[in-house]
Amino acid sequence: MFSFFKGKKEMKNSKNQQGNSPTESTDKSSNNIDTSLFVNVEIIKKRTGNSSDIVIRPVKLGKFPKVKTKIVYVKGLVDNQTVNDFLIEALIDNSASQEQNSQQQVIDMIAEDVVAVGGIKKSSDWDELFTELMSGNTIIFIEGNNAALSVSTQGGERRSIQESTTNVSIRGSKEAFNESIETNIALVRRIINSPDLWIESMKIGKMTKTDVSIMYINGIAKNEIIEEVRKRLKRIEIDGVLESGFIEQLIEDQTNTTFPTIHHTERPDGVAGNLLEGRIAIFVNGTPFVLMVPALFMDFFQSVEDYYERFDISSAIRLLRTIIFFISLVGPAVYIAATTFHQEMIPTKLAVIIAAQRESVPFPAFIEALIMEITFEILREAGIRMPKAIGSTISIVGALVIGQAAIQAGIVSPVMVIVVSMTAIASFATPSYAVAISARLVRFMFMVSAATFGFYGMILAFIILVVHLSSLRSFGVPYMTPLAPFIREEAGDTIVRRQLWDYKKRPKLISGRNKVGQGEDQKPHPPGPCTMKNSDYDKGD
Repeated sequence: MFSFFKGKKEMKNSKNQQGNSPTESTDKSSNNIDTSLFVNVEIIKKRTGNSSDIVIRPVKLGKFPKVKTKIVYVKGLVDNQTVNDFLIEALIDNSASQEQNSQQQVIDMIAEDVVAVGGIKKSSDWDELFTELMSGNTIIFIEGNNAALSVSTQGGERRSIQESTTNVSIRGSKEAFNESIETNIALVRRIINSPDLWIESMKIGKMTKTDVSIMYINGIAKNEIIEEVRKRLKRIEIDGVLESGFIEQLIEDQTNTTFPTIHHTERPDGVAGNLLEGRIAIFVNGTPFVLMVPALFMDFFQSVEDYYERFDISSAIRLLRTIIFFISLVGPAVYIAATTFHQEMIPTKLAVIIAAQRESVPFPAFIEALIMEITFEILREAGIRMPKAIGSTISIVGALVIGQAAIQAGIVSPVMVIVVSMTAIASFATPSYAVAISARLVRFMFMVSAATFGFYGMILAFIILVVHLSSLRSFGVPYMTPLAPFIREEAGDTIVRRQLWDYKKRPKLISGRNKVGQGEDQKPHPPGPCTMKNSDYDKGD
């Protein structure tokens, strides 16, 4: 009861001094903080619902013990060592001149001479202060001041830098992005040590206020594309951004397509390579995936490791990836068309074997393939959603048991199981998971076309697919560049990879500076044959 009346008395005194209550203060002061420390603390408690993780701690200033001061921060979002050692201890043990004894001078003294933390700024706006507070910064309130200090103390538990799980590296850096946007930006800066690497930051999400940054190299990236990225990001009005996928879906050019028009990666060297070509990176706090725009269709079949190996090896691997993609796209459809409409195209001995196996199968080839495809998709999804310890086991055992049982029951033929298995393996071998999912969906369109018109239906479906891909844009850049429109000097970095010293120009539809910054003649010039005499070898010279 005593504490209750004491609180009422303090509230009354504050009201007499300020002329209003805490609630009225926020209404009449146009969202500015109050000069009363008690009123400000009450506003924080009311706005946060008196949450248990909001720490409000009084601090006595060493040279100004009569000046009431309180710090406010959120447990788990701050670095405790920074708060304790560099903030609280600095406030308690400050040795500033006592000549600065006014309350208005104290806040400037703390900002300039006392706090030993890098980032500190003054603000009087409640929305800005709450944003800083929920971002992991510490707020310092001082009695008699209508402004507060925001001190950079962000920290808490974060996942350390680890190896990428989605973009596996055989040769090259093993570092991968994590959920901290500051760490991710720093990883790219370690690779590109140039002041021309510019970063622009903003907050997106009315509730989450997620940190989003765009990164580009000034002079290389096109100004038109940079401005388009800014415009699309600023146009977003949404309650929350939980992952970069929210941003991707809200800024892409075309939504009525299964193919991705924005590339994402988990590797810093991949982002650095794209930046050097003139692309723009979009970092989102809370996710290890960085978006790259514009994205071209051939980008999804390339890996940054292609440039670490010899050109002949990389070209062979890229060609293999292209073949793998077509297998995952039309594998079952070829089998359906050949066994249903074009038996004459199958060698005689193979046709006899397939006919003997299908003799007891009660379904046509299309229904047979549809059953196996749906069954495999169920097993694949179950393996992903199950706990890691048993997920792979269930997928392997389930595929073997169901496949063998289906063959023995006469529901499907052994050849169909082989075709579907090869198609599934090919989809796993596609470098980009987003493109692999698109192939899985488009595969059913090819199956229906093959079951309806045979190879003629497949050709028609393929033409429709090419026309669709050619109509797509990624931030205004044609999706099939440099194949459609065909750009001869850039075609050497698509299905095959030319020699590293032949890269003299950047993609002209993406980059603002077309010429690559390298010497005119970078081709290796090994020395001529050895001219030493046999006697020199004998002497050991």
